[in-house]
Amino acid sequence: MKAAYSRLFTDESGEPRIEDIEFDLSPGFAVPPAAPLHTAPFLPADGSTFWVGAPPNWNGRDPHPAPRRMIFVTVRGEYEVIVNAGVARCFPVRSVLVVEDTTGIGHTSRISSADDCIILAIGLPPTEDESTP
Repeated sequence: MKAAYSRLFTDESGEPRIEDIEFDLSPGFAVPPAAPLHTAPFLPADGSTFWVGAPPNWNGRDPHPAPRRMIFVTVRGEYEVIVNAGVARCFPVRSVLVVEDTTGIGHTSRISSADDCIILAIGLPPTEDESTP
Protein backbone atom coordinates (compact mmCIF):
# COMPACT_ATOMS: atom_id res chain seq x y z
CA MET A 1 0.00 0.00 0.00
CA LYS A 2 1.29 3.47 -0.88
CA ALA A 3 0.59 7.00 0.35
CA ALA A 4 1.71 10.37 -0.98
CA TYR A 5 2.04 14.03 -0.13
CA SER A 6 3.38 17.19 -1.73
CA ARG A 7 6.23 19.31 -0.37
CA LEU A 8 6.57 23.10 -0.81
CA PHE A 9 10.17 24.17 -0.22
CA THR A 10 12.81 26.74 -1.13
CA ASP A 11 15.60 25.61 -3.46
CA GLU A 12 19.27 26.66 -3.25
CA SER A 13 18.61 29.82 -5.31
CA GLY A 14 15.77 30.99 -3.03
CA GLU A 15 13.01 29.93 -5.45
CA PRO A 16 9.89 28.10 -4.21
CA ARG A 17 9.36 24.57 -5.53
CA ILE A 18 6.80 21.79 -5.13
CA GLU A 19 7.63 18.10 -5.31
CA ASP A 20 5.50 14.98 -4.89
CA ILE A 21 6.68 12.26 -2.52
CA GLU A 22 5.28 8.72 -2.47
CA PHE A 23 6.08 6.13 0.19
CA ASP A 24 5.12 2.61 1.26
CA LEU A 25 2.90 1.75 4.21
CA SER A 26 3.61 -1.46 6.12
CA PRO A 27 1.13 -3.54 8.12
CA GLY A 28 1.54 -3.86 11.84
CA PHE A 29 -0.37 -1.18 13.77
CA ALA A 30 -3.31 -2.74 15.60
CA VAL A 31 -4.77 -3.94 18.83
CA PRO A 32 -6.23 -7.44 18.49
CA PRO A 33 -8.79 -8.55 17.57
CA ALA A 34 -8.68 -5.76 14.95
CA ALA A 35 -6.73 -6.56 11.80
CA PRO A 36 -3.43 -4.71 11.38
CA LEU A 37 -3.48 -1.28 9.78
CA HIS A 38 -0.80 -0.07 7.38
CA THR A 39 1.46 2.75 8.64
CA ALA A 40 4.71 4.59 7.99
CA PRO A 41 6.67 7.07 10.08
CA PHE A 42 6.13 10.69 9.04
CA LEU A 43 7.43 14.00 10.35
CA PRO A 44 7.63 14.72 14.09
CA ALA A 45 5.14 17.40 15.14
CA ASP A 46 6.05 20.00 17.74
CA GLY A 47 2.70 19.70 19.48
CA SER A 48 1.09 22.68 17.76
CA THR A 49 -2.08 21.90 15.84
CA PHE A 50 -4.47 24.58 14.69
CA TRP A 51 -7.17 25.33 12.16
CA VAL A 52 -6.65 27.78 9.31
CA GLY A 53 -9.64 29.18 7.44
CA ALA A 54 -9.97 31.57 4.53
CA PRO A 55 -12.94 32.83 2.49
CA PRO A 56 -12.95 32.56 -1.32
CA ASN A 57 -11.87 36.21 -1.68
CA TRP A 58 -8.79 35.87 0.56
CA ASN A 59 -5.75 37.58 -0.95
CA GLY A 60 -2.40 35.77 -0.89
CA ARG A 61 -1.30 37.02 -4.32
CA ASP A 62 1.85 38.77 -3.13
CA PRO A 63 4.83 36.40 -2.81
CA HIS A 64 5.30 35.35 0.79
CA PRO A 65 7.25 32.61 2.61
CA ALA A 66 5.50 30.43 5.16
CA PRO A 67 5.62 31.70 8.77
CA ARG A 68 6.85 28.27 9.95
CA ARG A 69 7.15 24.64 8.86
CA MET A 70 3.74 22.96 8.85
CA ILE A 71 1.74 20.07 7.51
CA PHE A 72 -1.49 21.23 5.82
CA VAL A 73 -4.41 18.81 5.48
CA THR A 74 -7.29 20.28 3.46
CA VAL A 75 -10.57 19.62 5.25
CA ARG A 76 -12.95 21.79 3.21
CA GLY A 77 -12.66 23.75 -0.03
CA GLU A 78 -9.54 24.01 -2.15
CA TYR A 79 -6.54 26.30 -2.42
CA GLU A 80 -3.89 26.87 -5.05
CA VAL A 81 -0.17 27.49 -4.54
CA ILE A 82 1.88 29.18 -7.25
CA VAL A 83 5.66 28.75 -7.25
CA ASN A 84 8.48 29.70 -9.61
CA ALA A 85 7.67 30.47 -13.25
CA GLY A 86 3.94 30.44 -12.55
CA VAL A 87 3.71 26.71 -11.80
CA ALA A 88 0.41 26.24 -9.95
CA ARG A 89 -0.85 23.32 -7.91
CA CYS A 90 -4.33 22.87 -6.40
CA PHE A 91 -4.85 21.19 -3.03
CA PRO A 92 -8.43 19.89 -2.70
CA VAL A 93 -10.07 18.11 0.23
CA ARG A 94 -7.93 15.24 1.61
CA SER A 95 -4.69 16.57 0.13
CA VAL A 96 -1.57 16.85 2.29
CA LEU A 97 1.08 19.54 1.80
CA VAL A 98 4.27 19.82 3.84
CA VAL A 99 5.04 23.56 3.91
CA GLU A 100 8.75 24.32 4.31
CA ASP A 101 9.41 27.46 2.26
CA THR A 102 10.17 29.66 5.27
CA THR A 103 12.93 31.55 3.45
CA GLY A 104 13.51 32.99 0.00
CA ILE A 105 11.04 34.64 -2.34
CA GLY A 106 8.08 32.62 -1.15
CA HIS A 107 4.98 31.45 -2.98
CA THR A 108 1.65 33.02 -3.82
CA SER A 109 -1.65 31.40 -3.01
CA ARG A 110 -5.38 31.81 -3.40
CA ILE A 111 -8.59 30.05 -2.49
CA SER A 112 -9.67 28.22 -5.67
CA SER A 113 -13.04 26.96 -4.42
CA ALA A 114 -16.35 28.80 -4.25
CA ASP A 115 -16.60 27.76 -0.58
CA ASP A 116 -14.43 28.72 2.38
CA CYS A 117 -11.22 26.73 2.69
CA ILE A 118 -10.48 25.03 6.01
CA ILE A 119 -7.07 23.48 6.69
CA LEU A 120 -5.85 21.44 9.63
CA ALA A 121 -2.32 22.74 10.21
CA ILE A 122 0.19 20.75 12.26
CA GLY A 123 3.28 22.62 13.38
CA LEU A 124 6.70 21.14 12.68
CA PRO A 125 9.89 21.94 14.58
CA PRO A 126 12.26 24.38 12.87
CA THR A 127 15.13 22.97 10.85
CA GLU A 128 18.67 23.39 12.17
CA ASP A 129 19.13 26.35 9.79
CA GLU A 130 16.01 28.06 11.17
CA SER A 131 16.89 27.50 14.83
CA THR A 132 20.44 28.85 14.53
CA PRO A 133 20.63 32.65 14.97
